[in-house]
Amino acid sequence: MALRIFLIRRLALFVPLLLGILLFTFFLVRIGGQDPVGLIAGPTATTAEIAMIRGQLGLDQPIPTQFWIYLGNVLEGDLGRSWISQKPVLRDVLDRFPITLELLLWGTLIGALVAVPVGLRAAFKHDRLFDIVSRSISLLGFSVPTYFLGLLMLFVFFYLLGWAPPGMGRISLMVTPPPTVTGSYLIDSLLIGNLEGARSALGQLVLPVLCVAIISAAPIAKHTRAIALEVMSSDYVRYADATGLEPSARIRIVLRNSRTPILTFVGTELTGLIGTAALIEYVFAWGGLGQYGLNAIIRGDFSAVQGYVLALALFSLIVFLVIDILVLLLDPRTAETS
Repeated sequence: MALRIFLIRRLALFVPLLLGILLFTFFLVRIGGQDPVGLIAGPTATTAEIAMIRGQLGLDQPIPTQFWIYLGNVLEGDLGRSWISQKPVLRDVLDRFPITLELLLWGTLIGALVAVPVGLRAAFKHDRLFDIVSRSISLLGFSVPTYFLGLLMLFVFFYLLGWAPPGMGRISLMVTPPPTVTGSYLIDSLLIGNLEGARSALGQLVLPVLCVAIISAAPIAKHTRAIALEVMSSDYVRYADATGLEPSARIRIVLRNSRTPILTFVGTELTGLIGTAALIEYVFAWGGLGQYGLNAIIRGDFSAVQGYVLALALFSLIVFLVIDILVLLLDPRTAETS
């Protein structure tokens, strides 16, 4: 019953949040200073041709009218047509989102599997050598720009060492991509038993996933350490120390009370990385939703930008909902404060 009420409350927030995101994105792309009509028409277009294109795009209407038309189309599942790809934006988003999701999930999973134990050990070894070294490495991970990290990976592992394939997509140009089932070339190749395609897809995955893992690991390790230190300074842990509990029992208490905030932060980091991944996709020509959105922003493709932002918003809301459910299952007391 508590879970049902919790879900109803959370889902009730989706509608106003999405409406606000649609409104904000719609007006933001229109005050950005870019006019897609000029880009579509070209430098040699006449005034009549420009007016015709503006009318076809609905840009000759007042802004409030444009928004109501756009909102009605979204409710019908029509996100418009991208003038870059000449395809419906919804189709582009659905085709490219699994590509980005594969990169994000692998990178965040590997980053969390490394960073959470490191952060916990740093907290238990507070101000000792391991803690100092791990904090220094985390600071380095924070400092390196995303695009520079991707270029550095290619320079070292492809150009200098020759260990990795070139950053030219998700599979070698000499290998035929598998039929689309999940959107992941690695999984789809394994499903049909194409080992050559699976090896090629895995090789292309390594460097971009490693970049995402490094970017995600630094903040996760830092916040895991901070969360564990805060728990260790709480009254119940100090009481456990005073009663003379064994160190293993003390560690279990800290881990049990740290897991919920750590899980929440990892979910938050996952939603933040979907925007950061656009630069990694651009460097490695990954062809996912991030690269699609970045191209749309640069070239002023209104419909594609709006569809991209809406997809990010929906993804974030779903991730937060899943995290809230997991937190509720781990600690039912949170339902009383939600």
